[in-house]
Amino acid sequence: MEYIYAALLLYHSGQKIDEENLKKVLNAASLTPDEARVKSLVAALSEVDIGEVIKSAGVAVSTPVATGKEESKTVEAKKEEERKEEKEEEGALEGLAALFG
Repeated sequence: MEYIYAALLLYHSGQKIDEENLKKVLNAASLTPDEARVKSLVAALSEVDIGEVIKSAGVAVSTPVATGKEESKTVEAKKEEERKEEKEEEGALEGLAALFG
């Protein structure tokens, strides 16, 4: 994870994500960079638009989050839906019992 964090720091600061810069960030965090990991990360990220990935991840993460009154409405809506499902199941069981009853 620390390699990804280092790459994100470089991206956020507007610096090029290359082996040298990645090693500098890891060294600054008192970590010893693994040459193979650094090279593979730089190679993997060379074909990725990090800005687009961050945007799409932000949308996916923030969509289901509700706060305050919205959250309580969401909880209430779920409870109401569960109650309706239970009533439907009870009605189906009563009808089934009448057949054998």
